[in-house]
Amino acid sequence: MDLSSINPVLLIASIMISATPILFAAIGEMVVEKSGVLNLGVEGMMITGAVVGFAIAINTGSPGLGFAAAAVAGAVLSLAFGFLTQYLLSNQVATGLGLTLVGLGLSSLIGKPYEGMKTATLPKLDLGPLSDLPVVGRMLFSHDIMVYLSLLLVAAVWAFLKFTRAGLILRAVGESHDSAHALGYKVVRIRLMAILFGGACAGLGGAYLSLVRVPQWTEGMTAGAGWIALAIVVFASWRAGRVALGAYLFGGVTVLQLNLQAAGAAVPVALLSASPYLITILVLVIISARGQHGAPAALGRPFHATS
Repeated sequence: MDLSSINPVLLIASIMISATPILFAAIGEMVVEKSGVLNLGVEGMMITGAVVGFAIAINTGSPGLGFAAAAVAGAVLSLAFGFLTQYLLSNQVATGLGLTLVGLGLSSLIGKPYEGMKTATLPKLDLGPLSDLPVVGRMLFSHDIMVYLSLLLVAAVWAFLKFTRAGLILRAVGESHDSAHALGYKVVRIRLMAILFGGACAGLGGAYLSLVRVPQWTEGMTAGAGWIALAIVVFASWRAGRVALGAYLFGGVTVLQLNLQAAGAAVPVALLSASPYLITILVLVIISARGQHGAPAALGRPFHATS
């Protein structure tokens, strides 16, 4: 095994790219779960965002419009989930799983004509002198705008939940929807807005896969990224900063296993490919064993206003 072939600068840069789609999906799902709703349809929304974003980018020649369309597609799909769970009071787990199946089937149908095509991708953001810095310039300051937008989104969500009145109301709904309703807050409306936000973020994450990370459409290209995003929310104990840490850890493991394969590591390729998912499962088992949860008290519980 030749470890000298692994360039640490390119490794760090690749980790930032690899973590971005998962970070978008995970931070959106964290907000949804903070409101007391468990949406297991992240994978379906991501794959729908990926195919819609790619189709729009191909037909318009604009990756920016592709990202906007992907966010709308994810939000529309999440709205169906919101209607079923918040108004018709369907089971959130079953509905979320159904949403994933719908998204996978829909993406296969829409994406069939676009297989094998390639699209224009986002240009690198010019950060002036920062991009010209030795070593760190290539690692941290030579990426597209969506990488930095994902980090800004994490900071914005953290500040929103911690310092704003609207964030406090959202957390209150997630902890005790009956108490929030008694105080006059519109629980269903608040949860629907959170669900729409989570869907839009998942759509952006999916579009990043098809427009930047691998600028082409491949059926099933999310490859379980939505499920990893769900696991990262638990790993992060529903805290925005830890969500970013979890996304970058998973992105790091993913990139590292690819580099180890290229370096000829004496480990079966199948084991290396499975390592990001195995490590995620191991972390979740450790967290469960130690009893470190912090989940919103009303998570997954249906709300029905009695008055």
